[in-house]
Amino acid sequence: MKIGEKIKELRVQKSLTQEELADRAELSKGFISQLERDLTSPSIATLVDILQCLGTNLEEFFTETASEQVVFKKSDYFEKYDNELKNEIKWIIPNAQKNMLEPILLTLDPGGSTYPDNPHEGEEFGYVLNGSITLHIGNKTFKAKKGESFYYKAGKKHYITSSEKQGATLLWISTPPNF
Repeated sequence: MKIGEKIKELRVQKSLTQEELADRAELSKGFISQLERDLTSPSIATLVDILQCLGTNLEEFFTETASEQVVFKKSDYFEKYDNELKNEIKWIIPNAQKNMLEPILLTLDPGGSTYPDNPHEGEEFGYVLNGSITLHIGNKTFKAKKGESFYYKAGKKHYITSSEKQGATLLWISTPPNF
């Protein structure tokens, strides 16, 4: 770990100049400059003083936290094609089942469908990117086509089908995750 780099990052986050940090920690600006460039090392007591001036402590400073992935590429997706139902599911956020919601990209071939989903707690939202679909919720059906969206509470048995002539692609988000 580069201590100097991390101290500089904290200093900049606090909008402090090297001189301001030096004054607060009763050190010289030159020492802070050398420290940030890893040209010198502070004593433990000096490091504690600097970190206190930066609003943190030794434990937080040295705890490595894994950075959370924010952007996902196609290579991150998990894909599954179901020959029986004629659909392809792409989990576009890996391991989303641990999150509050789970988005998938669903492609239905002509005549394709999803498995009927039993009633459960939660809500579902979708946006039709291409084609048209029929939503089956309980004993009711609803149609949605390209550019339209849907939303429902998942308290009844539900599934989606596409027409025999034309397939569909949609972004489908469920909370809590259940795909």
